[in-house]
Amino acid sequence: MTTSQAADLAAELLAYIEAATPNGPEPAVKPDHRVKFSWPPHPISYSYHIHASDWSGHTSVEMHGESFDVRIAKTPFGVFGRCQALWLEAKGQTEEQMLKLLAKLAEPFFQRQLSIGKCLGIARRFTGSIRELQPIDLLKLLYCPDRDVASEAQTELDTHASSHLFTPALIAILRDDRHPQRRSAQWCVLDLFEDLPAFAKTTQEESEALEAMRALIWNAIDDYARTAFKAGVVLGGHLPHMRGGKMLFSCLAAPSKYGRRSAIHGLFHTVEWVPDLRDEVVAALQNSAATDPDPELREFAAGLVHDIEQGSYDHIPEPVFAEEAA
Repeated sequence: MTTSQAADLAAELLAYIEAATPNGPEPAVKPDHRVKFSWPPHPISYSYHIHASDWSGHTSVEMHGESFDVRIAKTPFGVFGRCQALWLEAKGQTEEQMLKLLAKLAEPFFQRQLSIGKCLGIARRFTGSIRELQPIDLLKLLYCPDRDVASEAQTELDTHASSHLFTPALIAILRDDRHPQRRSAQWCVLDLFEDLPAFAKTTQEESEALEAMRALIWNAIDDYARTAFKAGVVLGGHLPHMRGGKMLFSCLAAPSKYGRRSAIHGLFHTVEWVPDLRDEVVAALQNSAATDPDPELREFAAGLVHDIEQGSYDHIPEPVFAEEAA
């Protein structure tokens, strides 16, 4: 990998983001929680001890414009169908009932593949392997509305950390203020950057990544996907020795209440890893407890001061704002 290749990949990603937002920056969308996808489902025929010789019939079923072959086993327990192309089985009292159920059970599989295809800009379901995708396509999938897909892309990106190919693009994602799905993408990047030294090739890249996290906290107008909160965890709990902890001091004055909450929480973890900063953290949090414009954050800061002074390994829960609980 060359510096030029990494820069080209980041430029390609920025072009993708701009193409996805032709009318300019869009508000962030609150993403759904991750629902881990597991496929194939348990074969129902295994519970009835259906033998290989029982699969004597054949039919087909139409799903999403495609025809799929279905093998049939008619038994005293009902009609079983097996679609080998989808690794899926269903059981019904009649063949028609079985096929309807098969189509229903297959829908999450199709929706996942269609979601990947849409994210990659292809007009069909994606039937390949995420592991085999090109670098730009892995980055695109971080923006997938299906957060389990984004998580799988994140896992694959993590295996390529030492290539240093992705770092400028990942920093660009942290600074993204255009794409509506940016919050879950940014959460994935923050999770990767818990081990920032594995991704950053130079001290300049380290500095740019840290500054991007600080800016995300400072400018947060929401905390969808708990992204701003996660940034404080990474700076204070994973990178406190790389200026991460000290960066949180300035974030106590962020215009964003979500950002200030993140900084207050992150400083608790900074003390865990950099005990020499204990007195400075306590003083800063005492100031927040007295001056923060939000009463919930004043209480939170005071509670953390108490926890730090007591030497607690855990801390009081962070406040959940009214609009977040709605």
